[in-house]
Amino acid sequence: MRPNTVRKSETKAPRLRPRLPQGRSRLTNERHALPKVDGRTLIARRYRDILSQLAEDQGGADRLSEARLQLCRRFAASACLAEALEARLVNGEDINLADHALLSSTLVRIASRIGIERRMRSVVPILSDYLEAATQQPFPDDDDENEGFDRRSGLELNP
Repeated sequence: MRPNTVRKSETKAPRLRPRLPQGRSRLTNERHALPKVDGRTLIARRYRDILSQLAEDQGGADRLSEARLQLCRRFAASACLAEALEARLVNGEDINLADHALLSSTLVRIASRIGIERRMRSVVPILSDYLEAATQQPFPDDDDENEGFDRRSGLELNP
């Protein structure tokens, strides 16, 4: 072994320990979404809204790893840029289609990395399904044994 070499076992890895809030940045302490940005502007509020919704879709901001949080931040920023570009298009201005395509592609790639899996489900039944289920429930006959039975609600009446 050469005299100037150090064995791997002799080197100590730097210890990473959490810093006190006073030693962290404002961004880490979540005081501001972005440093030196007025959070009252329309674009800043939209950015914050998109970021918070993404965090909710991922199970809450407290469950996000730093890498996933950074991806969510990039997605929110790209989404704001895309919306601004689309607003210009709707107002009749010319836009660069290559820029729009690049932003759209970037959003798709980031979304796939984040793992957006939230799906909406229908809570209102389809009319045909509802009617089919209603017709499968038997109605009592109009004979004497069903005298204390309300045909309309399907409930037994208490005298």
